[in-house]
Amino acid sequence: MQIRTTQKIEQSDYNLLLMADPNKELVDNYLKQSFVFRLVVKKQLVGIMVLTPNDPRQIELKNIAIDPNFQHQGYAQKLIQFGSRFAVQQGYKRMIVGTGTTSFVQLYLYQKMGFRFLAVKKDFFIKNYPKPIIENGLHLKDMVVLCRTL
Repeated sequence: MQIRTTQKIEQSDYNLLLMADPNKELVDNYLKQSFVFRLVVKKQLVGIMVLTPNDPRQIELKNIAIDPNFQHQGYAQKLIQFGSRFAVQQGYKRMIVGTGTTSFVQLYLYQKMGFRFLAVKKDFFIKNYPKPIIENGLHLKDMVVLCRTL
């Protein structure tokens, strides 16, 4: 397993990024000012993570996605651990992440990794996504923001 930063975004990267965030315009906007990490196992892209600086002390886990064939094997945890170490080395003091209120697996993962609830962005997904998002049989409307001290 290797985790490396990349500056060139390939179609295989987009395939994963758009699984986690289906708005390509938003993805393209935050990629411009972000650190992108690819997780590769046996020369195969397994996961991707995007970290975006918000200010000199805070970095945001903007996107993380694991190929469905490799989910539930600890790869997301490995990426978050790697990203946390990277953020500390860069001088960041805290990491935030936003996810949907219907994203039950992600909410469990982030809390397991030490993130705590910080805020709710009401109607975030209604305002920022042209088509309704249905997740776990529910209409996704609000974003939950979680925070972790590094």
